Amino acid sequence: MSHIEYEKAKKLGEKADKAAAAAGKSPNLPVLDEILAGVEIRGEVNLGLVTIPLDRVVGTATAGRASSFACNFMPLLELETEFAQKWSFLCDAHMEEGIHDPIKVFEYLNYYYVVEGNKRVSVLKFFDAVSVPAIVTRKIPKKTDDHTIRIYYEFMDFNRKTGVNFIWFSKEGNFQKLLEETGTDPRAPELTWDTAQVQNLTSAYYRFSKQYEEKGGKKLENITTGDAFLALVMLQGYKEVLDMTDAELKDSIGKMWEEFLMLNQGEDQEVTVALDPPVAKKPLLTRVLGKEPTEAKPLNIAFIYDRDPSTSDWLYAHELGRNHLKEVFGTKIATLKVTTADSEDKAVEVMEDLILNEGTKVIFTTTAQQIDASLRIAVKYPQVKVLNCSLNTSHRYIRTYYARLYEAKFLSGMLAGILTETNQIGYLADYPIYGITANINAFAVGARMVNPKAVVHLEWTTKKDEISREAIYHSLYNDGVDYISDQDMITPRHASRKFGMYKLTKDQPVNIAMPVVNWGVLYERIIRIILDNAWEKTDIPSDDRAINYWWGISSGVIDVILSKKVPAVTQRLIELMKRNIVAEEFAPFGGELRDQEGNIRCEEGKCLAAEEIMKMNWLAENVVGEIPVTNDLKDTARSIVEMKGVLSKESGNEA
Repeated sequence: MSHIEYEKAKKLGEKADKAAAAAGKSPNLPVLDEILAGVEIRGEVNLGLVTIPLDRVVGTATAGRASSFACNFMPLLELETEFAQKWSFLCDAHMEEGIHDPIKVFEYLNYYYVVEGNKRVSVLKFFDAVSVPAIVTRKIPKKTDDHTIRIYYEFMDFNRKTGVNFIWFSKEGNFQKLLEETGTDPRAPELTWDTAQVQNLTSAYYRFSKQYEEKGGKKLENITTGDAFLALVMLQGYKEVLDMTDAELKDSIGKMWEEFLMLNQGEDQEVTVALDPPVAKKPLLTRVLGKEPTEAKPLNIAFIYDRDPSTSDWLYAHELGRNHLKEVFGTKIATLKVTTADSEDKAVEVMEDLILNEGTKVIFTTTAQQIDASLRIAVKYPQVKVLNCSLNTSHRYIRTYYARLYEAKFLSGMLAGILTETNQIGYLADYPIYGITANINAFAVGARMVNPKAVVHLEWTTKKDEISREAIYHSLYNDGVDYISDQDMITPRHASRKFGMYKLTKDQPVNIAMPVVNWGVLYERIIRIILDNAWEKTDIPSDDRAINYWWGISSGVIDVILSKKVPAVTQRLIELMKRNIVAEEFAPFGGELRDQEGNIRCEEGKCLAAEEIMKMNWLAENVVGEIPVTNDLKDTARSIVEMKGVLSKESGNEA
């Protein structure tokens, strides 16, 4: 009967052959000799007898047998050939007792190319076998900056520590992330996994793969199955994934499917950036039926803080926003706050409790560090609207919100440029994350627009070896800095006059301007969208993209409060520029802009797009200072910077 199986396999080969030709691809097996032409191989390593995954056996070592097989390893030669008879003999052997003799392969970039045993591989693939024993020789390429080779070097380290060879990622750093998720320290040099650890990962991965591919995972060509598996592990937890039944895996994959679609968009995945609040009228049916929240059945809204807002200027501003909601909506809403969500697990725990026991329908998580917890809750409870305060976050299941503070920073920079008597201006920043670089550059651009001699001295308060704030002030003052941009809100427990933009003196600072983020207005706009049943309607144009609300002066979320000490004529100028920004007649990041090296970042007559402003990894030409790299930062700052940090052009690593 094996000749029947051969004919079936041959038809599969012919089908693959035609599909490859139609797609403009080679219909034959890849040949390693041809792939390595021009590649510098650093050396070879004999890995010995290893069980290898058949789905990563993709080609043959030499061209001799390439034309006998289609690109899927199915046979192409006629049934009367000696080749077909040998294939059929192996087929009989496999059906009777299985194929146990190891093949011989070369491994290159975690793909396998057969030296001996092409027909054995073909038969096993025909029967959907998962793995095959093989004597493996690894060919190691010279390490370069090529993306795939960099990932391969990470894989070799992972493979040496674990013995696992069936998983592959499309992004650097994911092998280390998987180790961390499994509770393994990726930095431990002599680490080796035991049999139980390998079996646990193998079982979970292959059970996931089956459900993922049945859902259509193979159609997502820009991510690997490993990428999707890691996404699930990072969301649900490794131990939880190990314990999932097949039905639970299928359910989790279904709930996460839109997240996988987002990942498949890659680095250039599209994010809908809403620069203005959406305008949506309340549906007539809702008004007629009167299904609005009432005092008896209010809309329950929760705010999640990782610490007491009275200890943080950032969280205190959000707490003022929560109180604003209470004043505006009265008894139609009920707000709760949690101030103990200082870890991902704790945040998940308190949010779940709020949903199940308090009937919470809307959750605002107020720091970027809480985004993973937010995603876990949003996937598990799709009926709850979860929003996270962060910028440029690509998750479909949650919406993010932030304020275009750079517009206010531009105006305060103009003011500093006008008032400075020394042309030396200071700027204190905390975390080098998305949005912060735009604030710095906008301030510098504003100062230079009115004063071509203005120089902005940049200092970071979260650098590991940085001196105290008081020492920074003293140093800047000694360098001739007379105006400085500092933190944007006071901290209740540590009140100070050193906030906003102020004149730096030997004694008390003289406050001049205060860029303001009115989070209450932003929260009010979002709640009105929900109360008007317009949430889904504002979602329609975005399809499967992530949605980021990034609102500015035009929405009332951003403003600048000027001191009476500012001359009236200068106040008029600042107000004029503010109106021009609102009317979109002027853009802070428009016209020719150059960085510190003199490179043109924006050409005359053009404006930077929102995404370019968000991801700025350069500093304006009149800024003295640099974007710090991760290793230069205090431990308390690293977690948020590793998550949302901008790319430092000096190091090539995320700051």
